Amino acid sequence: MIFDDIKNILTAKFGDGVIVGEETTGLQPALLIAPEMIAQVCLELRDNPETYFDFLSCLSGVDYGTAENRFGVVYHLSSIPYNFRLTLKISKLSSRLLNELPSFPSISSVYKAADWHEREAYDMTGIFFENHPDLRRILLPDDWEGFPLRKDYVEAEEYKGIKIK
Repeated sequence: MIFDDIKNILTAKFGDGVIVGEETTGLQPALLIAPEMIAQVCLELRDNPETYFDFLSCLSGVDYGTAENRFGVVYHLSSIPYNFRLTLKISKLSSRLLNELPSFPSISSVYKAADWHEREAYDMTGIFFENHPDLRRILLPDDWEGFPLRKDYVEAEEYKGIKIK
């Protein structure tokens, strides 16, 4: 299975709008997917006998910086039987306000491993995953303010009276 075959499978199933771009210059090619389609794309890639991407090895939240005001998610999929890997990326513009988190569909119903990966992305970058079964902090205390992997994060001087710097 080659990169172009995967693109053809996805556009045949979902139409031309599903792939909004591609990155082919890095170590691993990536398809840029329309954010609202990510769960359906992952389900197709998992269940299609030609691709069988049966393993989500990593899911990461990304803050593209204060100049862009763009947040995204990167998915690393593997097909163990076919020994092939694929990177999918989604992103969208979003305000940096802590009460208006960027929001993307959850893929935890497709890959069970996404449950914890999405919780970590939520906790560290403040990305909300729609329809996640238990989206809450996983590494930081529930009352922690802010998201440490955001580019504009300001580290607190103390937490509950304890110096942290």
